[in-house]
Parts: sequence; C-alpha cells; structure tokens
Amino acid sequence: MVNIPLLQVSHAVRDYKRNGRQVRVLNDISLYLNAGETLGIVGESGSGKSTLLRHIACLDKLNSGSIFLRGQDYTGAKPRQICRDIQMVFQDAVASFDPRMTIRRSLCETLRLRDGKDNTDAQIKLLMSYVGLPEELLDRYPHQLSGGQCQRMALARAISIVPAILLCDEITSALDVSAQAQIVRLLAKLRTKLDLAIIFVSHDLALVSGLCDRIMVFHEGKCVEEGTARQIISTPQAEYTQRLLSSVLTV
Repeated sequence: MVNIPLLQVSHAVRDYKRNGRQVRVLNDISLYLNAGETLGIVGESGSGKSTLLRHIACLDKLNSGSIFLRGQDYTGAKPRQICRDIQMVFQDAVASFDPRMTIRRSLCETLRLRDGKDNTDAQIKLLMSYVGLPEELLDRYPHQLSGGQCQRMALARAISIVPAILLCDEITSALDVSAQAQIVRLLAKLRTKLDLAIIFVSHDLALVSGLCDRIMVFHEGKCVEEGTARQIISTPQAEYTQRLLSSVLTV
C-alpha cells in the first residue's frame, strides 16, 4: 500500500506584476509533508516562502500547479473549505487579531465557528495551559500584550480548530532571541501533544535546523536544496545554502 502524504504541492507556479513586468515568485515548487512532521523552509526575503504558504492556505491562487490534502486536490478552494485542516499563523500577531476585541472574545468567536456552541470556558482554559499563558491576559486587547504573548495567543487561536497542519510564516522574526526560543520550544511541545504537522518558514537557518525534520532552501522562487536538518547543516550542497550557513556561523 502506497503511503499518501498529508500535504502535497506539485509544480506550483506563481507570477506577479512588479513595476510593469512579470516576476516569477514561485518557480516549479513541489513538496510533501507527512503527518506529524515539521518541514522548514528557509531563504531570504522575496524568495517565495510566504507566497507558498498563502497558496497552501488558499489565500491566493496559483498560475499553475496543484495542491493535495490527504490525496484530494483542493487547488483553488476557498479558505473556509480547508480551515479545519489547515491553520496559518502570521508574522505580525497583533495585526492578525481584531483590535476591537479582547483576546477572550477572539478565541470565543473561533471556537464558536468550530463547534457552533457558546460553552467555551473550559476550552479556553485548556488552550491557555497549552500555550503557557495566565488566564488574566484573556481580557486584554492585542496591543496590550507583548510580542511573544500575542504570538502565543495567535497559536492558541490556530490550534483551537484542532487542525492537521499548522503554517508558521516568520512567526519569530519580530521577537527578541529569548521570545524566539520560547516559541520554538512551544511549537515542539504542541507538535507532540496535538500530533501536528508544521511548515515553519524563516530566514534563520539556525533556528529552522533546531526545530525541523527536513529543510527546503528557497532562492529566487526555486528550491535549490532539500534534505534532513542534519544534511543541510553538515553537508550543504548548493552554493546559496553554503552562503546562508556561513553567515550564521560568522554571526
């Protein structure tokens, strides 16, 4: 029996217009993600990492290519059709929340969409235990939380749906080093506790290598190298990967 990946992207192509000309942001990208696996995608700004996540989450449409969930083609679907299976967490956690709502109300709205019920106190308490935050923060507004606290709340909201896949788009890049480490440890814990598959996008190769099973290196819309975290760190093959690794070691 053939094992079908949880997620599969096949020959994804996406072009945008920039300054009056066509620019290929995704150039024949293919990948797979197995259940419970963490895949890292690393590369500089503009390499196509975040664009790919937006297409996986159905927030944008490919020019060509296909995306499959459990073997079923969902290319071009609407976000609400796949949101129970795929949740995305964004770099700017504060902006991802409605500024007019307290965190509690935002979480209640998400839980109500999931269950169609108003009895959410127990679920919210459980979510707070998962992300390691005190319940008194729930009655604050997003701008009243620190960056790390708000990103944890964004993770709580995403996992409240109980998705199979969590897409993390540069979620540590706006945080200090200590908060980054806390978020990475939290993701590792959530992955085990909830049996999540994760795609973790970052420009930081060192951070990605400490969290992910496999790594894809993007450069100018292409995947220039792919391998296990150990392979990428110890024996990088592509010149661009070697430059990325050299910059990490220099720092």
